[in-house]
Amino acid sequence: MSPPRPIPLEEAQTRLLASIAPTGAEERSIAHATGLYLAEDIIARRTQPAADLSAMDGYIVREDDCEGPWEVVGESAAGHPFAGVLQPGEAIRISTGALMPDDGGAVLLQENAKRNGNKLTLNAEGSPTTRHIRRRGFDFCEGATLLRAGDQMTAARAAVAISGGHRNAMFRELPRIAILDSGDELANDPANVERHQIPASNGDMLAAMVAPFTSNVVRLGPVPDRREALVAALEKADDCAFVVTSGGASVGDHDLVRPALQEWGATIEFWRIAMKPGKPLMVARKGAQHILGLPGNPVSSYVTAYLFLLPALRQMIGAREPLPQAIALPLDGELPAVGGRTEFVRARLDNGKAAPLDQQDSSGLLALSRADLLIRRHIGSPVAKAGERVECYLLQNGGIA
Repeated sequence: MSPPRPIPLEEAQTRLLASIAPTGAEERSIAHATGLYLAEDIIARRTQPAADLSAMDGYIVREDDCEGPWEVVGESAAGHPFAGVLQPGEAIRISTGALMPDDGGAVLLQENAKRNGNKLTLNAEGSPTTRHIRRRGFDFCEGATLLRAGDQMTAARAAVAISGGHRNAMFRELPRIAILDSGDELANDPANVERHQIPASNGDMLAAMVAPFTSNVVRLGPVPDRREALVAALEKADDCAFVVTSGGASVGDHDLVRPALQEWGATIEFWRIAMKPGKPLMVARKGAQHILGLPGNPVSSYVTAYLFLLPALRQMIGAREPLPQAIALPLDGELPAVGGRTEFVRARLDNGKAAPLDQQDSSGLLALSRADLLIRRHIGSPVAKAGERVECYLLQNGGIA
């Protein structure tokens, strides 16, 4: 039987993501949840700032008393507010971030003040102003939505959640993932490789890619090109939510992953994508388990993991936008017209331009290691000239800002 006709990239991504439900939720400390995805909105429990604060070092005077001179009668420092009542003709020293007195309404910058003992006057450079006051609630108010379910926790988002009065939050649980690489040509020891072999690098490469999205990676392989060996390895992944294979997904005599998956009890959802590199990609299911069969060529394995595996895992752990986000960059060079498959060109980011690498072979790991970008070339695209803006994916952080 002839293999199925390759399906478009967008259709394949949509079908894969639509089949994946988020994991369960668990409460975790926000301070230790960087990289996880929120399972619920974060609503402010307090107002930030809770009162008017000074944005600069200087002196506070009444808003209706900005001519001077004044007598300095106290100080308001961060964490130590002025306890008195400011009267006309009086001023208080104030630090950045310190509480404004209830009846003090204008800030005289330190560099615009002349002080002699407790006597304060203007130095002709400026006068008191309300511009340097951080008003109550200028950042956020109680009841505001600070973060949304599906947001990934970052250092800055942790800071706003904690400032909003939260110590813990509900996050999506991380799944357990199995990675199986297969092929008789794979040598497990990179320091002891025969001429007919290559080091088994795909499994470790994929494990590194998925590390932020999993509670545990189960490494299976390298497994030889024998159906019974593949089935035996797959049986060790029965407790994993996601199973990833690398190699053996094409149509050659030794490509046995598809029949091994079927013998294991999996159902092939779809197979072969109209993309280059990565055409042999396979998607399967076994009950609640999701299986992704990646090509064995290392660049193909990396690109399909970037475009399918990482988005699938983000979908599983609750990301609101699981797919990588493209940016437009001017092309440094020229690219040929594209045929009937979406093409992904490895490129460097060079002075704000996308510079295609010379080596585009699907086995070229050195070129892949030097790539900062994937340039996406749509089916049927004409020749792209130098300076033309092209659609690019940043490889750092999986293309997620």
